[in-house]
Amino acid sequence: MAEDKYNLKNPAVKRILQEVKEMQSNPSDDFMSLPIEENIFEWQFAIRGPRDSEFEGGIYHGRIQLPAEYPFKPPSFMLLTPNGRFETQTKICLSISNHHPEHWQPSWSVRTALVALIAFMPTSPNGALGSLDYKKEERRALAVKSRDTPPKFGTPERQKLIDEIHEYMQSKAPPVPQPSPSQAPEEQPSKEDDAQASSQNVVSSVPVAEGLPDASEEETAIEERQEVHADANAGPVPVPAEMRTSFVAPPNDTSNQVMHRRETTRVPKPADDRMFTWAAVGLTIAIVALLLKKFMKASGHGAFFMNDS
Repeated sequence: MAEDKYNLKNPAVKRILQEVKEMQSNPSDDFMSLPIEENIFEWQFAIRGPRDSEFEGGIYHGRIQLPAEYPFKPPSFMLLTPNGRFETQTKICLSISNHHPEHWQPSWSVRTALVALIAFMPTSPNGALGSLDYKKEERRALAVKSRDTPPKFGTPERQKLIDEIHEYMQSKAPPVPQPSPSQAPEEQPSKEDDAQASSQNVVSSVPVAEGLPDASEEETAIEERQEVHADANAGPVPVPAEMRTSFVAPPNDTSNQVMHRRETTRVPKPADDRMFTWAAVGLTIAIVALLLKKFMKASGHGAFFMNDS
């Protein structure tokens, strides 16, 4: 590049030449960009499709037009390779382009802009100027096609630079990932599976009432009852000593207290009942005789009892 034909005191020229040296001394595997010989304000570039996207493996060429006030004003971008995300040979609308000068920062460079452009590739177009919204299958097909030959654009000098950049990118770009033909399409869940899954989700989402036994506990209890029934003919099962001696009824258990009182209350014997009965009969007879004696004495017949005595 003949630098003597440019005014090296011009801030834009000085900045552009500095970026050219940086691009040549520190190349990237993701992009390459250089100005044409006859005009350092016009750059040709190529970017590699971002990884893990439908553009992966593709090589996309474009053109950058730097303004005379660069780097204080943003450049314009135009894609030359069909890609399904941006229109070709149309200035695209990005936050780093001349469509939004309010976002541009003088510290940004061509390298910074290309990194941003790669990041914009898999994003949604949202109706932006110069944007396209192809299906992923169509974009993958365009990515494969973009590796074959570079686009044809401009003068022979421009085309020579495009071919050189394309050759460099081919040496760095990985192959386009292709879906395996033996890979079966994902099975769509049937209606019965959906109904079963939804019923399981409903059952699992219902909270278990506090205090209700768990299903595993019920199975354990059933197994224990079956074991006890099976061993019934073998005689009573001995209770471990630690279970007999370590059990203590809680102080607030009223049923245990009632049972304890019943056990401590003395039950009267039949002989004691007969003794109390005869004593009561004898006492009753004595009281009746005493009353009869007083009655006879008060009525004048008491001498009969006195004489007899």
